[in-house]
Amino acid sequence: MARTKKKAGGEVLMLRGTLYTFRRKCSNPNCRCQKGEPHESPALSYSVGGRTRLITLSDEDVPRVRQALERYRKASEALEAEALESAQRLKAELSERRAQRGARK
Repeated sequence: MARTKKKAGGEVLMLRGTLYTFRRKCSNPNCRCQKGEPHESPALSYSVGGRTRLITLSDEDVPRVRQALERYRKASEALEAEALESAQRLKAELSERRAQRGARK
């Protein structure tokens, strides 16, 4: 598995998942969340082995996580395009080989 490059501010991340606002109520009966104003924080949701995992973030983590999600999306699109191109090359190669075999008969 390839490791990502390091930057001056730490390791460059590549993340798969969804960034969203996590809303929840605490157990304090006198808290504002019990009156309809839930606590909110940014969170990253991702799945591993069919199970959803959650990482709560601070506001300062959001830009870095957003960039890492975009990095993953671009890499995934590039990999998908490469796989499609390879399948098309294979199909053309096999078609050409079959045509050559047919011409020899």
